[in-house]
Amino acid sequence: MYLHTTRLILRNFIESDLENFLAYRNDPEVAKYQGWGLPYPREKGEAFISTMKDRIALKENDWIQFAVALKETDELIGDLGCYIKKDDIRQARIGFSLAAKYWRRGYVSEVVPYLLRYLFDDMDIHRVAADCDEENIASYRTLEKLGFAARRILLRVIWSMGFTRANITMPCCSGSGGKDPGNDRGLPEGAGLARAGNREF
Repeated sequence: MYLHTTRLILRNFIESDLENFLAYRNDPEVAKYQGWGLPYPREKGEAFISTMKDRIALKENDWIQFAVALKETDELIGDLGCYIKKDDIRQARIGFSLAAKYWRRGYVSEVVPYLLRYLFDDMDIHRVAADCDEENIASYRTLEKLGFAARRILLRVIWSMGFTRANITMPCCSGSGGKDPGNDRGLPEGAGLARAGNREF
């Protein structure tokens, strides 16, 4: 995987990402709405990067995590994950994490449309959903702006950190093709095709 936006690169993980990866994975503010426990051990980070660095293709019933890096320096600032459903390979789920010091700079809004375009146009994915903790208002609003529609369905997730929260699953569909007439956000052609789905994911 290698996609680039105005300010970012979406690529495979590399071994030199480890320290930055461990730093944001061990930040309580980043981990607050995620499913990993704290502390996040170095050994687990090493194993994660070892698994992901050579993974190229999306796999049914499995997650693949891509590194999000600054275009100018190739510095890791977060990751963007994608899961392909086991019972329907044309449906996917995405998730993202970003180091806290890079919040509120529009990076997620910038990079997610490129992944959506890749999924819809290149991988023939029909439907993408994103899970968002109902208390994570910033991520919820970002997903809304990207064309995801909130549906209060599904999940009561038991996190490894020992508490339970409700999740909101936010689906979008690829649309019927063509260029999004409402795409005035500077997105790559096709990325603006995200539409609110009308079925539960």
